[in-house]
Amino acid sequence: MFAAVTTARTGAVRPDRTRERATAVNQLMLAAAALTAGGLVVVLGDVLDGDVIFVGVLLIFALTVLALVVPWNRIHPNWVTLVPIGDLLAIFLMQMGEPDAQLWLLWMVPATWLATVGGWRGLLIGAVGSSVLFWVVNLLHDGFSSAVHVVLGPLALSVAAVVAFVASRRSAAQRELLDEQAEYLDHAVERARRQEDAVSELLDAVDFGVVRIGADGTISIENDAHARLSARGADGQLFDADAETPIEPGMAPLARARRGETFENALHWQGPPGEGRRALQSTARRLIDVDGTDVGAILVTRDVTAERMAVQMRDELVASVSHELRTPLTSVLGHLDLALEDADVGKQARRSLEIAERNASRLLVIIGDVLAATADGPGRFDVRPVDEELSRIVLAAVEALEPKAEARGIRIDTSGVESAVAEVDPVRIRQVVDNLVGNAVSYHTGDGLIEVGVTSDDKHAWLVVRDDGPGIAEDVLPQLFQRRFRGAAAQTSRPHGNGLGLAISRDLVRAHGGEITVQSEPGSGATFVVRIPLRRSGAIA
Repeated sequence: MFAAVTTARTGAVRPDRTRERATAVNQLMLAAAALTAGGLVVVLGDVLDGDVIFVGVLLIFALTVLALVVPWNRIHPNWVTLVPIGDLLAIFLMQMGEPDAQLWLLWMVPATWLATVGGWRGLLIGAVGSSVLFWVVNLLHDGFSSAVHVVLGPLALSVAAVVAFVASRRSAAQRELLDEQAEYLDHAVERARRQEDAVSELLDAVDFGVVRIGADGTISIENDAHARLSARGADGQLFDADAETPIEPGMAPLARARRGETFENALHWQGPPGEGRRALQSTARRLIDVDGTDVGAILVTRDVTAERMAVQMRDELVASVSHELRTPLTSVLGHLDLALEDADVGKQARRSLEIAERNASRLLVIIGDVLAATADGPGRFDVRPVDEELSRIVLAAVEALEPKAEARGIRIDTSGVESAVAEVDPVRIRQVVDNLVGNAVSYHTGDGLIEVGVTSDDKHAWLVVRDDGPGIAEDVLPQLFQRRFRGAAAQTSRPHGNGLGLAISRDLVRAHGGEITVQSEPGSGATFVVRIPLRRSGAIA
């Protein structure tokens, strides 16, 4: 039976020589004690039978040689008990050679040894065997000098054996517990190593850069993608989102993240204008431990060059088409104006021409808005404010949308429309109302109610559009006013526009110095609130 130990670090198997070492140490200690005790007896006392003492010492040294040369770890553990049993007999011979020398105390060593290595059987052999040999020596010599002497020696030997047995049991239990904990730690270390390898492989497999930054600003993890994205030549200057303003080294995303800054989707360009430059988008977030301690940050960088190029090409296409549409539309408006100036035009024909002229003008405004919305940054619009009754604008917009609403079983309630005079551009505000009420009709599931209200206080006018439709998802609300954003409901089979309506409406309201907000819960409809100053002091045209 071969005992072995597997090292956790290298996985190598090495033999366990614990039993061999313990046997050698115990026997060497007993041999030293027996030699010392035997020498003192021979030198200081009258020896009854020196030959018997010599045989006992000789037997102990023979057992010592046996303990040193036998590979005890390779044989059954029970064979080890032969050595302390032989020691009991050897000490018996030494005690018989000089009964008055109190050499029986040496029996404590083999008795405790047997109790340690032999379990319950070893305890019985050690305690009972040493006690029986103690009594035999005394009976063969002169008998027992007293009753105390009869009990005291065996009691001392038995107590020593029991103490050794209990200590060995406790030690064995502790060793087993430590072995289990060591095995658990080995498995935990191996599991952690496998997880670390898996995370490293996963990070190296993705196409976006990931950097783990410690609390002190040091980089602890960097995947291959970040190394590739960060590799720059001598001309690899970083530029801001406008692709023209150089970024100082200390303001680069990695430097900012190492200083503890956090940011979301920060865009920068890598390399000078021309072919080969890349658009990178970076996000940095702090990492907080369970106890609230800041343990560092994570920086994620994506290459968005293809996305930015696609957006630029789309905007250029929209701008080109819009410009091309403005030229013939301007010509149409010019001829409509000429036709309306003709006094010979009949009443019915004039009414039709006015409708065509009005819608052509609105179409020209919408084309201008599309051009503004496709430009970088918020759209800028031509606002020409005059004192206007908001209720008139709102009621006219509702009247135009009522046929569409009735076709879908939707009733538009305008009982909340109050008189409110504000300094606004009626065409632009009409565009806002058309968009809000039109969206409420278009996105409604049908057979419902839309409430439109207008009110004012001493500083602001308020426009409210509320519906009982399907509502807006919580994750969609933050993106609702982004240009070209269309929610899930807008991506159904029913066409609802190009995603510019709410963005343009927000910019138009802000151009008047106001603001537009929305509140909604799925299944509970949506409420849009427009706040417009009664006077445009400080507004941006």
